[in-house]
Amino acid sequence: MQRNNFLVGVILLIWFVISFVTNILGPLMPIIIQTYKLSLTMAAFLPFSFFLAYGIMSIPSGIMIEKLGEKKSMLIAFSLNFIGAIAFGLYPQYGIALASLFIIGIGMAMLQVIINPLMRTSGGEENFAFFSVLGQLVFGLASFISPFVFSYLLAELSASPVQNPFIGMLAGLVKDGLSWTALYWLFSFIFLLILVLLSFIKMPVVELKDDEKSGAGSVYLGLLKNRDVILFFLGIVAYVGTEQALANWMSEFLRSYHQVDPNKEGAQAVAWFWGLMSLGCLLGLALLKLWDSRAVLKVATLIAVGVLSIALFGSKELAVYAFPAAGFFISVMFSIIFSLALNSVVQHHGSFSGILCSGIFGGALVPLIIGSLGDWIGLRFALMFLYITLAYILFLAFYAKPIVNNKTVSLKQLLGRK
Repeated sequence: MQRNNFLVGVILLIWFVISFVTNILGPLMPIIIQTYKLSLTMAAFLPFSFFLAYGIMSIPSGIMIEKLGEKKSMLIAFSLNFIGAIAFGLYPQYGIALASLFIIGIGMAMLQVIINPLMRTSGGEENFAFFSVLGQLVFGLASFISPFVFSYLLAELSASPVQNPFIGMLAGLVKDGLSWTALYWLFSFIFLLILVLLSFIKMPVVELKDDEKSGAGSVYLGLLKNRDVILFFLGIVAYVGTEQALANWMSEFLRSYHQVDPNKEGAQAVAWFWGLMSLGCLLGLALLKLWDSRAVLKVATLIAVGVLSIALFGSKELAVYAFPAAGFFISVMFSIIFSLALNSVVQHHGSFSGILCSGIFGGALVPLIIGSLGDWIGLRFALMFLYITLAYILFLAFYAKPIVNNKTVSLKQLLGRK
């Protein structure tokens, strides 16, 4: 099939939107806690609702997409996103926020399953690796930008009078004087625009490869009897839990222990966390050409433990830099764990991928555990739970015995020397 550059651009836009919306919760967390007078446990149920949807919908989404096709599934996904966002915009209450995030989470889970096969078909098999990396960079860019948009939006909304006509319109839609909920009206407009755009686009027929297809129930049951499947599934749980716990709790930690303004410096810390994750992914690609992936994972995990310790027990100046730096060092973990997992079984990679993607549920579980512990022993000591998740990832780095190791070259070869 001929490459469709326009559709590739649309897919990259969707990657941007997924990330822009998904990773805004971290900067919002301190404001939500103060708005609704929430305990840390109650606040933790917000990311729990979102990532619970990811966890339970990854496998069903794959089955549904195979039956309905990509276009219908994407329209359903963005319709759910729109409903979730506008519901909270209209009724900005804690209970509605939980339901809204769950609905948006279902839509996002569906989109994540659709995107890669559609990108492979639209961009061409020979360009898939390049566009996959480009997609990850766009994803990281959106995560980096969204906290700055959040800070800008709050600053503009607090101005009197509001100068920007679009922001003025958002301000007019805000309910109960909760200016930060204007973000969800902004999300609603974005989702509606993409719905209209997708309705006019002709989608190619996507022929799924074996490692992209969902298997029968018996295949999943068979895989779940394999110890490696369970161990690597828990590895994804541990990684996503670590990532989301840092992203969701760092701004609240900085506010609580160092009196950092969550609307400005706190939001910037979250932004740089995601920005450095993108830079770390690029460095990781280079390191995987030189080192065995298990060695990269070991080194990254040990450094991440050290950086986390500085963030938790260092001064304000150190914490503001150490939390974002943690993003840099954990950035390679997901792709390495995922590839080691798939390279540890000989068949049913599509079904195994679905099981691994369900491990995104870790983004719901670990922040909730930390929030619950935080109400009991304080957020600083609660975040020490991440030592356990990182220790498990380190265990996997020693345990993994892939069927085929990643191909590496020596530094001399890389420099073109004999």
